Amino acid sequence: MGTLKVNKMAKITAAEVNRLRKTTGAGMMDCKKALVEADGDFETAIEILRKKGQKVAAKRADRDSSEGAAIAKVNDDNTSGVIISLNCETDFVAKNDTFVTLATELADLAINFDSKEAFLAADYKGMTVQEKLIEQTGVIGEKIEIGGYETLSAPFVGSYIHAGNKIAVLTGLSAAVAGAEEVAKDVSMQAAAMNPVALNEDGVDQSVIDKEIEIAKDQLRQEGKPEAMLDNISKGKLKRFFKDNTLVNQDFIKDNKQSVAQYVKSIDSNLEVTGFKRVALG
Repeated sequence: MGTLKVNKMAKITAAEVNRLRKTTGAGMMDCKKALVEADGDFETAIEILRKKGQKVAAKRADRDSSEGAAIAKVNDDNTSGVIISLNCETDFVAKNDTFVTLATELADLAINFDSKEAFLAADYKGMTVQEKLIEQTGVIGEKIEIGGYETLSAPFVGSYIHAGNKIAVLTGLSAAVAGAEEVAKDVSMQAAAMNPVALNEDGVDQSVIDKEIEIAKDQLRQEGKPEAMLDNISKGKLKRFFKDNTLVNQDFIKDNKQSVAQYVKSIDSNLEVTGFKRVALG
């Protein structure tokens, strides 16, 4: 039996191992073992590695995958964008160049799909994206999955990725005016830093508004304010909440003498922010 195994090993060349490694990202020994088990058949070896990934994925299904890389991509004519987060379990993996490269390649592919489901079923180098994630779970030994998935369309879409790929933002503008790219980046940086709950007052859920009014009224009662005055004062507090928490009403972080909306209009009097998407990790 031992002699047979040696002969079998001899059939596997370094070039074949290297090819499998490049295709799957698996380690040298794992690739060699898979090729030996597959009698040198390349496709069978890929299948063996994929099954290993499925086993690891099943074992780690309940793990927390809150680390990873958030990547924003915009199409060539700046009319639509996508953010994906490729999630993993540890910061060590999240910072790995190969992991970030995979996240970037997947984001390049995601720009063509409106939904996470369609994207996961899409072809990535001869397998589906979902199969690639399972394969990489086996290769890396951590739960790997797509966490955030956001798309945005507008007359002009720009983006910003915060250092370390922890936050990615897309911003939509009402027109592709001169300077639109810088404006979209500035507004995206604002959204990354200040984490607004909505674009403007209209985007805030009624439940959030009701809760803020109730909090304000409770505070005023504790301060001994008469019940008759509560409605008017709580409206003022709600206005303050909108100013602090909605993107276009926030003070612009690069110049707090103006709001984000005023900054955008200073570039072009008709320009408006039409929407934003933000994905954050950790």
